[in-house]
Amino acid sequence: MVSMTEEVRSRIVAAADALYYARGFGQVGMDAVRDAAGVSLKAIYKEFPSKEDLIIAVLELRHGMWTSGVEGRVDAIADPVERLVAVYDFLADWFCEADFRGCGFINAFGELGGANPRVAQAVRAHKADFQAYVARLAEDAGAPASLAPQLAILAEGAQVTAAIAGSAEAAAQARVAAEALIGLALGR
Repeated sequence: MVSMTEEVRSRIVAAADALYYARGFGQVGMDAVRDAAGVSLKAIYKEFPSKEDLIIAVLELRHGMWTSGVEGRVDAIADPVERLVAVYDFLADWFCEADFRGCGFINAFGELGGANPRVAQAVRAHKADFQAYVARLAEDAGAPASLAPQLAILAEGAQVTAAIAGSAEAAAQARVAAEALIGLALGR
């Protein structure tokens, strides 16, 4: 059973996530979060003593959403090589979502990372986790370790390109490039 505090905290984080993702971290004040979450400012500050604490909680939520989304798509595939390209199929689906605004971590780093060490660290940890995940997939496919960062960079670039272009085509283009890199790495 979820406690009242956990329920309130989840509502606050979900409301802040939606607002930050749609409008940007700097454009959203705590009053807007209060209104969207349907809680008092006192309740927000009880859970999150600062806006920075709330931003970190939002990034933690996004990390979980990203991880479960990518892993869910990859885990549905048995072939180790096809699992590598399933990452780009996840991206293709994500890029087609009506509210797609790019990677929340890249957005956070662009807005706040240079001036906020906690945000920068959270973003770096998320990106390192993704690279480690791709490295495990590459190892499972029998590919050299050098392939993993190449594939991760393709995924990162596709996210930025899709957000800026407002088009999901970057996922398919990155998938084709990934297939070529995988073929070269595996001697196919």
